[in-house]
Amino acid sequence: MSAVTTEAGSSGSARSDRFHRWRFRKDKLARWLIAIGGVAVIWMVVLIFFYLVWVVAPLFQPASSESRTITSRPAWADTAALWLALEEQQAIGLRFSQGGQADFFKLSDGSHAAAVPLPSGGHRDIARVAESDGGEGVAAYATSDGQIRVFDHSYRTDFSQGVAERRIVPFLEFPYGDAPLLTIQGALGDLAISANDRELLIAAFTEEGLLRVFLADREENMLTGEVTLQSLLSERSLALEAGEDGLPASPRGLGISGDHRWLYIGDSRGLLHRYSLPELEPLESIEVSDAPITEVTMMVGGISILTGDADGGIAQSFPVRQDDNLLRLHVVRRFEPLEAAIRLIVSEPRRKGFFALDEEDTLGIYHATASQQVLRRSLAGQQPKAVALSPRANGLLIEGSDGSLGLLEIENEHPEVSISSLWKKVWYESYPEPAFVWQSSAATNDFEPKFSLTPLVFGTFKAALYAMLFAIPLALMGAAYTAYFMSPALRKVVKPTIEIMAALPTVILGFLAGLWFAPFVEEHLSGIFMILLVLPPGLLVFAWSWHRYDGRLKALLGEGNEPLLLLPVLVVLSLAAMWLAEPIQSWFFGGDLSAWLSQEAGIDYDQRNALVVGCAMGFAVIPTIFSIAEDAIFGVPKSLSNGSLALGATPWQSMMRVVLPTASPGIFSALMIGLGRAVGETMIVLMATGNTPVMDWNIFEGMRTLAANIAVEMPESEVNSSHYRVLFLAGLVLFVFTFIVNTGAEIIRQRLREKYSNL
Repeated sequence: MSAVTTEAGSSGSARSDRFHRWRFRKDKLARWLIAIGGVAVIWMVVLIFFYLVWVVAPLFQPASSESRTITSRPAWADTAALWLALEEQQAIGLRFSQGGQADFFKLSDGSHAAAVPLPSGGHRDIARVAESDGGEGVAAYATSDGQIRVFDHSYRTDFSQGVAERRIVPFLEFPYGDAPLLTIQGALGDLAISANDRELLIAAFTEEGLLRVFLADREENMLTGEVTLQSLLSERSLALEAGEDGLPASPRGLGISGDHRWLYIGDSRGLLHRYSLPELEPLESIEVSDAPITEVTMMVGGISILTGDADGGIAQSFPVRQDDNLLRLHVVRRFEPLEAAIRLIVSEPRRKGFFALDEEDTLGIYHATASQQVLRRSLAGQQPKAVALSPRANGLLIEGSDGSLGLLEIENEHPEVSISSLWKKVWYESYPEPAFVWQSSAATNDFEPKFSLTPLVFGTFKAALYAMLFAIPLALMGAAYTAYFMSPALRKVVKPTIEIMAALPTVILGFLAGLWFAPFVEEHLSGIFMILLVLPPGLLVFAWSWHRYDGRLKALLGEGNEPLLLLPVLVVLSLAAMWLAEPIQSWFFGGDLSAWLSQEAGIDYDQRNALVVGCAMGFAVIPTIFSIAEDAIFGVPKSLSNGSLALGATPWQSMMRVVLPTASPGIFSALMIGLGRAVGETMIVLMATGNTPVMDWNIFEGMRTLAANIAVEMPESEVNSSHYRVLFLAGLVLFVFTFIVNTGAEIIRQRLREKYSNL
């Protein structure tokens, strides 16, 4: 018997040991899995952060350049180069010499590609060459006797010998014939040409002050591409008498607006003059510099005028609409100056950037919108006699005074992005004043990118603010009542029901808010406000009446079940408010409150506005705040509240003085998690707002948030473009903001826990 008992005991002990060892292994495995999972989550968050930084970093890298010598053509040193042009692929260049020769050459080795004789009417010397703004190949040259002709240089890709043997074939054509379109007598001072879809305009002035303008109707055959001049609209002359009646003193530089409304002339007094076209009537003169103007150039788009002066200063000006609805020139910004007098300004054909070269051969590369100099480099070693900018602005062709030919390769991918353009007010073209604007794309290259993140951050905070204003009172008061006052049976129904609300897809909430709730609010706006006015006093009256009531219904309903009776009261009060809204709206607001706000009160009203977003997003945030806060309040030990009640405090006093302070760490966590949900919400604000990036606290206007902007524009952005990387920067801003808020919230939560842990 003893042996059997001993054997059974040994068997039970062995099973117990195996069970403990197996449990120990499971516990150890669970600890390792939890640790690995936690570390993996942290690493994922860190990797996301560094990936965002890696994508965003190129935005703030400085521009760089590398000089490359192509060849030396000593024969070119004997013929002055008046003008150079560079093909987009940087394979073919075009050179106009003073002797009247146009030569195409290969950039690979500088060898000859083609020569084109220029019609000159017997006068081969060329005095001036000018290209139309926009870099589409339309240009004009003037001979020494003042005859001005228009030509077009273009480049076509030839694949006749296979893709591997691709050739670029240059063409120099005279679309309007060999005859001069304009003739001007005297030593030529400057020449400008502008060709848009409808008109061709040529302007030139002499050193003696004679200004001549040619304007003709231009038409392009859609099938053949042939361009013809249909009719002469105007050919006018004006004598510029130095310094009198606002006319230029020693005119220096000429520019034509892209819409052919105005002509600009700089002079030796630092003044910029604006004339109407084609009348040539002087409109105004403004001082753009303290030094004589040496160069005038139009930026791409034909709105802004760039002026360089004898002190190396560069200024940007454009017409600004004033309060009297008239347009007046205004100096919008000045750029970091160069060392000596500006002798050349070349605008980028596709961006709001430009290149400036001074008399000491210092090159400056600028971007107007970003208001910054992105690169400065000395070209004294090359001694540039003529330069040409490639259409992509990634190469500068340089011909030296000794006939050398070189190429400055430029890496300048994101000049439009700077701290100023991202976060400060920027004065954009055609805007009456500096503003925060997000507008990332348009249909033409003339567009000025507007990458201000400020309105998006503002919209994010605005949406979150109105959502939290809607959600916090309802969620916290509902959580406090449910956890502390509601009967257990009713709580078992209410709490899961509200938590299930968190499972509703936000795309459904956004869909309902945008297509049903927003029109409903617009149609019943007066009723919404009447509900806000009627519900609080109505509920107070009912609560006071219920408190005074001592009948059988109170006993039958039971303590903690008052919400069952309150629901029909809410419905009745809401219906009464909606019924009262119609006559009040008719008496005081002309029958339409939303129209009255727009027309009489001067408050803009959009159908999809912050009120709609606040209600819809607040509805999505309420379950999160309610669930966490309710758990925190319900988790307060009953001994604390019972002790407070035993000391004579009322249930309300016990909740306010004991329960809520003890649960405050959890309540604060609920608020921070709800705030994070509101800040990062995408689909509701995407579908329930007008997605207009405006900065206005008006509750009846919409907004655009960072998250919604990323969702809208990321699919259409070009990979690695400035637009693409700025969207990632918006994501990085959201990431950093969430990290800072969560870190601060955790610090505050720990301090609250330490403060109330001894209660």
